[in-house]
Amino acid sequence: MMQDAIDLAVFRELQDTAGTDFVVELVDTFLEEAPAMLAELRGARAAGDEERFRRAAHSLKSNGRTFGATTLGALARELELKGMDADPARDAAALAALDVAYSDAAAALRELTRG
Repeated sequence: MMQDAIDLAVFRELQDTAGTDFVVELVDTFLEEAPAMLAELRGARAAGDEERFRRAAHSLKSNGRTFGATTLGALARELELKGMDADPARDAAALAALDVAYSDAAAALRELTRG
């Protein structure tokens, strides 16, 4: 599971560059803030706020890529570039997939930082 959720080469490079202790802090912050970003995506979708939707997707994409969460980053990037779909059901499906990718990445990041 972890290999699918986190690109270990990217994660290890981040640790080498920033230091293990700082990466633990970054991961903790991400795990605290990402659920709010996911909620922001849903709220923006419900409000029809395209700009807010793109900003939230961009934040998730950037954070995911920082840690090597490639699936999370790719799904968020798709939402950022595409914006809100004309069909709310397609957005609901994309957001559900993003939730799964976040859950997988979060579990892998916890494992990597907590052992």
